[in-house]
Amino acid sequence: MRILLVEDDAEVARFVKKGLQEAGHTVEHATNGRDGLFLAASEQFDMLVLDRMLPGGVDGVRLVETLRSQGNRTPVLFLSALSAVDERVKGLKAGGDDYLTKPFAFAELLARVEALGRRPSVDAPATKLRVADLELDLLSRTVTRASKRIDVQPREFRLLEHLMRHAGQVVTRTMLLEKVWDYHFDPQTNVIDVHVSRLRQKLDKGFDKPLIHTVRNAGYMIRAEP
Repeated sequence: MRILLVEDDAEVARFVKKGLQEAGHTVEHATNGRDGLFLAASEQFDMLVLDRMLPGGVDGVRLVETLRSQGNRTPVLFLSALSAVDERVKGLKAGGDDYLTKPFAFAELLARVEALGRRPSVDAPATKLRVADLELDLLSRTVTRASKRIDVQPREFRLLEHLMRHAGQVVTRTMLLEKVWDYHFDPQTNVIDVHVSRLRQKLDKGFDKPLIHTVRNAGYMIRAEP
C-alpha cells in the first residue's frame, strides 16, 4: 500500500517508516499537520497513519475532519499518547477508523494497518496509471507501452510513478529528490538526469511520439504530444 505517515516525533517516524517499508509498503512522511493535510488532499494514498497532536496549526483530528468534509474516505489510523477513552472517541468521531495508543509494539501497528487495508472501499484507489498508450500497474509493478512489456528498475518505477501521478505538470528536480530519492537536500549530482535518460530510452525508443519531456530550467513532464 501507499501510506502517508504524519508524525512530528523523528524517532517514532523513523521506526514506523522503516517497519512499514520492510513489510513492503511505500511510505511518504510529513512532520506537521499542515503539510500532511496538503499531501493527503492532493495525492492518492491507500492509508493515513496520523499522530493526534501535531504542529503546524492543524492537529490530527482537524486534519481528518477536513478530509472527510471534502469526501476523502482514505482509511485513517491514529497514533497517540492520549489514551483516555474520551480522546479515543474524539478521534474516531472525527472520522478515524482505528486508534493505537503510544507506546505500541510495531507488530500490532502493522496488523492494524493491514486489517484496515483489507476493508472493502467504495472509492477504491486506482491500481493503474495511464498516459496515452503507456500503462503502469501499481499492483503487479509492471510497465507496458502499446501492450509491450518494458523492464524497469525499482527506482525507475518510482520515478515513472511520480511523473505519471503528475501527468501534464512540471515536476521539479527538488520534488523528485524528495519523493523518489528521499533526499531533502540537493546532493549536487546528475543522478536524476541519468535516471530520466535511461527511462526515456526504455519508454520512447522505437515509438513515434515521445512521452517524457524536459522543461528547460524547470524539470520534467510526462504527457502525450498533441
